[in-house]
Amino acid sequence: MRKKMFGLLLSVVMISALTACGGNGDKQSTGGTSASGSSAGGTGSEEKVTLTYWTDDRHDQEYLKELISKFNEANPNIEVEMTVLSENFNQSVDIAFSGNQAPDLLRLKSANTETFVKKGYLAPIDEYMTDEMNNKFSSLIIDGVNRFDGKLYSLPNTGNTLRLVYNQELFDKAGIDHPPVSLKEMVEDAKKITDIGKKGGAYGFALNFKNPKGAFDRSVREILSLSGYQGLGFDIKTGRFDFTPYGQVIDYLKQMWDEGSILPGAETLDIDPLRAQFAAGKIGMYLSFSTEPGVYQDQFPTNIKWGGALAPTITGERVGTSEIVSAGTWLGISETSKHKDAAWKFMQYMYGDDIMTTYHEKGFGIAVVPRIAEKAKQPEIPGMEGFLVGEYDSMWPVSPSITPEGANYGDAFFKYMLNGGDLRQVVQDLNTRYNTALDKATEKGDVTVKPDPSFDPSKLKQVQ
Repeated sequence: MRKKMFGLLLSVVMISALTACGGNGDKQSTGGTSASGSSAGGTGSEEKVTLTYWTDDRHDQEYLKELISKFNEANPNIEVEMTVLSENFNQSVDIAFSGNQAPDLLRLKSANTETFVKKGYLAPIDEYMTDEMNNKFSSLIIDGVNRFDGKLYSLPNTGNTLRLVYNQELFDKAGIDHPPVSLKEMVEDAKKITDIGKKGGAYGFALNFKNPKGAFDRSVREILSLSGYQGLGFDIKTGRFDFTPYGQVIDYLKQMWDEGSILPGAETLDIDPLRAQFAAGKIGMYLSFSTEPGVYQDQFPTNIKWGGALAPTITGERVGTSEIVSAGTWLGISETSKHKDAAWKFMQYMYGDDIMTTYHEKGFGIAVVPRIAEKAKQPEIPGMEGFLVGEYDSMWPVSPSITPEGANYGDAFFKYMLNGGDLRQVVQDLNTRYNTALDKATEKGDVTVKPDPSFDPSKLKQVQ
């Protein structure tokens, strides 16, 4: 009975996820040539091995279908099947592992790798690493990102930069010479655009506030990192959460809200409807990832003149660097997989230079591996030039993944934006609840926190 109940629950979660991503949870047999070009899994007399790969990415799935198809053709003893789960990915993984139905390979991201390692979901890959691969990735291996307790679980490929996305045509109409470099300028510019555009339905600013935390994680995060603060509310120097700087940014966003400079209905706006409005020329500015140029080339084609620029900072000074996100990990092998050698063969193939180079050139992500970044051509996608890695982009130390009791910081700050109140009290409450959750997680051994009093955000290593 228990097994039947698990199977039913897993089916419900996966059907829900696949429906949410537009029916793209397609399993498929595909996969390119193996790194060695030989049949995987040993001798040709062995039975065929089926590997399951789960990912929550949609933007690259057509390219991955091609790669997997090539791999399967070149490795007749291995068949890789890919499943795309755009919603409830982590929950689906939890259910799969609890019911002994976990995939062989997983798409890993900075937000879930540590959690998966702590739960025992991932297998270390140290024994598989060759000298060539160690040389290729050594400068990018980071404790707490892809290495935990001295064991390596994943390797980097590409990352996403975050930028202010702006409508140059609305800037010109409003007499704005350049993208804002401070939050004060951003508020002023948003009001100017709204004043000249409101009659035609255009407003100065927008975010996808249907999901407040998601909205802030693509905006406040970058404003803070360029201002010298870790972007998710964590103080690296003290090893504690401190949302005081975060509150300063929220105050400016609230000012835009109160002045009517934010697109009406933004509280129910998801990211794709926001993009559709921007493509239609109705939004002056918003902040988002380097996936946006591809979106406006394929998903929401637009004729407006637009660009990407570094996010503004609290004061106008760039004390830190813009964080390159999701850059430390890509693929990982399940600890419970019965075919780890075959899974590594596929993983090694995916981390080949040709594939990683093409992945960058097609605009699926920005290469962070030095030897790939040096030889890869820049993606020929309109607007991508504003998102390329430069002197103010870098990797940042990871913030511990904590779930507090009560509202998360996104919901708490957005409630303040809508209803007002005492911002200092909001910050104090968040600090208390997040640090309480941090202490509990530390005591359980779920997270490890080491204060770094000498941390200097101006000296972060740039990835160029």
